Order: sequence, then C-alpha cells, then structure tokens
Amino acid sequence: MKIPKLQDLIIFEDEHIIVVNKPPFIASLDEREGGDVNILRLAKQYHEDAQICHRLDKETSGAMIIAKNPETYRFVSMQFEHREVKKVYHAVVDGTHVFNDVLVDLPILNAGKGNVMISRGEGKRADTYFKSIKFFKHYTLIEARPVTGRMHQIRIHLATQRASISGDEMYDGKPVFLSKIKRNFKLSKNEVEQPIMKRFALHSREVTFKIAENETRTFTAEYPKDFAVLIKLLEKNDS
Repeated sequence: MKIPKLQDLIIFEDEHIIVVNKPPFIASLDEREGGDVNILRLAKQYHEDAQICHRLDKETSGAMIIAKNPETYRFVSMQFEHREVKKVYHAVVDGTHVFNDVLVDLPILNAGKGNVMISRGEGKRADTYFKSIKFFKHYTLIEARPVTGRMHQIRIHLATQRASISGDEMYDGKPVFLSKIKRNFKLSKNEVEQPIMKRFALHSREVTFKIAENETRTFTAEYPKDFAVLIKLLEKNDS
C-alpha cells in the first residue's frame, strides 16, 4: 500500500484545525510499538503538535478531525464529550432494510482486545439513528448518525437489526461478490473471485462541529475509490 502524505488527505485547514479524509486500512493511532504508518504519525510529520480528536476503525474511511495545538484539542474534545459533534456515516448493509430514522439504543460493553458486545447490565449507553438512503435488490445504503461514540457502535448496532455491514465478518456481514449481483457473470478457469471491497463498507461521510466559539461548520468526505466502485456496481447490476 502506498503511504499517503497528510496534505493529500486534507479537506479543510486553518491555523487551529485540520479535517482529513482518512483512507481505509490506515489506523488512527499507534496499534503497537514501531507498527505501521497511522494518521497520528502522518499528522505529526505535517505539524509537530498535532493531536487526533477521535478515532476511526482501521478499515473505516472518511472525515476525521485533527487539532494543531492543545487548546484546540481541548475545545474539540469537549464538544465530543458533550455530544455536540454531529457525525454522519454511510454504510452498505446486507439485505433490504427500511429504516426511517430508527433509533437503536442498546448499551455496549467493551470487553477489551477489540471485543465488543451488547450488555444491558454492564454496557455503556449507546445511541445510533439509522435511515435508509438507497435500496438495491440485495443491499441497502444506510445513513448512520451515532450520538455516542462507543467502539464498533454502528457495526454492532446494525448487526442487532439483522442488517450487518457488507464485508464486516466480525458481525456476520458477507463480502460482496460481483457474481451475486451480475447476470451471466463468468470467472476464467483457475481464477478465484475477489470481493468488490476488501473491507467492511463503512465511511465517515460528514462531521459538523464548532471550529471556533461562534462558527459551526460541516465537512464532507468524498467516498474512497473502493466504496464508490461498490455503489456504482450496485446501481448498475443490483437495482
């Protein structure tokens, strides 16, 4: 994988804040000592005091906020803490689902080591609103608006609705193969079919927050290539 430069990912920048469109397969922070490239390292190479205001899962792409100094980091972090940052995600899910601003409010327990479960007894409050944007024969494009910010929140909440994110095998999502949606699809003899997307189909589409005391802005992150290709192929073959 080609390592991107932070300046190639920037959607917005001023003297306090950078908003980037995070590519998939790059972690937000160091996963282990001396590990792979991540957004925090790229940000620090670009601006030495950079701090990341929130995380996205490694496979998740999209809008991410970086502070350039400790004051801004606190300013944005407080907005996250008070649930004043509005986040919009897009996901492709298995099956046809009609969500009309459905609220899923199942508490989530982080059991450590990336294991997350629904637990009414021990879990922390977790609220997500879901809305169907586009229907295909075998899939649905969903808008998710998480109010809280629990680990894997959107993924596990969709799984509880029997609407697992496509490709999210941890939560029963199935990879999307062209052979499933395209008529007369043929592979050559010794070829093994690859999924259209080599990750789960989740993208942080928008963030809305105060960039200054008296200025609120919304930033939109374009779909990365793999997500855009998936939507295009579904529109062509599965609508």
